[in-house]
Amino acid sequence: MPSQMPPPQMPQARPDRHRAGGAAVPLARYRLFRSRDLDEARERVAAVFCPHRLDSLAARRRFDAAQHHLPGQGLSLNYIDYGARMLIEPGELGAFYLLQIPLEGGAHIVQGTEGYDSTPTHAALLNPHRHTRMTWAEGTRQVLVRIDRAVLQAQAVAMLGLPEGRPVTFRGGIDLRAGPGAALQRFVLWLVAEADAGRAPIGQGLMARAVEEALMAGVLEAALPERDGAAAAVAPARPRHLRRAEAYIAAHLDRPLTLGEVAQAAGASPRALQAAFRAHRGTTPLGFWRDLRLDGARADLQAGVPGTTVTDVALNWGFQHFGRFADAYRGRFGELPSETLRLTH
Repeated sequence: MPSQMPPPQMPQARPDRHRAGGAAVPLARYRLFRSRDLDEARERVAAVFCPHRLDSLAARRRFDAAQHHLPGQGLSLNYIDYGARMLIEPGELGAFYLLQIPLEGGAHIVQGTEGYDSTPTHAALLNPHRHTRMTWAEGTRQVLVRIDRAVLQAQAVAMLGLPEGRPVTFRGGIDLRAGPGAALQRFVLWLVAEADAGRAPIGQGLMARAVEEALMAGVLEAALPERDGAAAAVAPARPRHLRRAEAYIAAHLDRPLTLGEVAQAAGASPRALQAAFRAHRGTTPLGFWRDLRLDGARADLQAGVPGTTVTDVALNWGFQHFGRFADAYRGRFGELPSETLRLTH
């Protein structure tokens, strides 16, 4: 992946009131750019984050991008709004983790073989070492925290006892409705409010460093990373048979599976495996298998390769009954596969 470009110097600007009902949007004092030019927006965002694919999936007239950026020592606070429905594909982020907290709208996130939705009640936390692809809904406005990979990994080693030299990996999003997730959201939005009031809480100095460490501690508590047995006391690890089943399913998405086959590969009874998936994933083994295939189908439809048809995509991902495929797809993503394909052209 191309090396990350250093972020440019940000001039102080008057509060930007072009959205959010006339009220000042977050971090408006730190406006980096506002543009209706897609290429310019892609270049300016890449300067802070990393090179990426950025495509509008709606009429260009709806595209109205803005980014606000407050840098710190090991992390930065950001606000991004594209106006239009967007396809964003950075691949592997490489040098940083990215926490995304939607204020309005939401996004569908695919990292590796895992897909999930991010909404104002569920933040996204992106790993730097897994391929990332996102679709932001029209009107999505987000506060984003970019955290240097090395800094977060060092904190995870110190706080959680995770092995050094091994990537810290998070799964899924963060529930913002209660508990550590709600506390993390309140803390991030408080930092934004302090910055908006002219009291930037991050930057240089020991207190700013302590603030950043507190934020990273909140991330680790709200989205406990996958861990080996050495750190199992921090939170219950996924049962070994569940991990084996997930790996087996992900490796055999190209053919039909049965519960008995998956259970045998995992070394557990079908009943025990069903219970583990319900307790840790909120679904069944075959439901997990179906969702991974639906995520793959959605990624293919969003890629918009010329000549792509819904039928071809459904068959490629093992869906033989097109009506059931359409129903399952709409239930997971809120739109028909034909609508997803149409928006890419």
